[in-house]
Amino acid sequence: MRTPIVAGNWKMNLGTDEAVELARGIGENAPTNGVTCIVAPVSVHLSSVAEALAASPVLLSAQNMHWADSGAYTGEVAGPMLKELAVRYVILGHSERRQYFGETDEEVNRKVLSALEQDFRPIVCFGETLEERESGRTEAKVEFQVRAALSGLTVEQAERVILAYEPIWAIGTGKTASPQQAQQVHSFIRDIVGERFDRSTANSMPILYGGSVKPRNFGDLIDEKDIDGGLVGGASLKVDSFVELARIAHSV
Repeated sequence: MRTPIVAGNWKMNLGTDEAVELARGIGENAPTNGVTCIVAPVSVHLSSVAEALAASPVLLSAQNMHWADSGAYTGEVAGPMLKELAVRYVILGHSERRQYFGETDEEVNRKVLSALEQDFRPIVCFGETLEERESGRTEAKVEFQVRAALSGLTVEQAERVILAYEPIWAIGTGKTASPQQAQQVHSFIRDIVGERFDRSTANSMPILYGGSVKPRNFGDLIDEKDIDGGLVGGASLKVDSFVELARIAHSV
């Protein structure tokens, strides 16, 4: 059985005090078993949030990391730096990184390999635009991105990867893929992983859905057999909505 995951991507939001207050609220109220809860604050708040979560089962993620351990990469954050802050997960390949900062599939793959070598669990994002969906290219786009992200991984490495399907047309728009649409893509992804590695690896790999996830739609999504949780944006910025998502996942 795959343990459900609720991962909150806080993006470029909140001041330090707000981030600490949110982390404490989630840590004090989220379910403590049957679901994995993760929060990903902006990098400058990682230390403060790590301290706020020290006595909590809620785990810490970074929103990005560079593939190099150090070097002349102004503005970037390296894995060894994140290790010092109790970070366990890293979000890689988010559509906003690809769209606004020009990240390529090759760069995402380099980051995935680096993260795994440093014992992080990468949450690897991918998804299609509205134009690609409407023109029937969803599967082609998703397959290309997933295969590129997993290129060069061993079975043992793949077993530590979390995938996150985030249709770009649903991120921050209020639109959400229907449970049936999401399940179709998640099942397709699991088949790709099974072909690339083996069926056991595919069956054990968590695949999250992201894109305007809220308590009112999360239950129907996570009821689908291949949807293992959510990578959540706006609804992760309030204690009540994050905790409600975690409780929904816990009840599956």
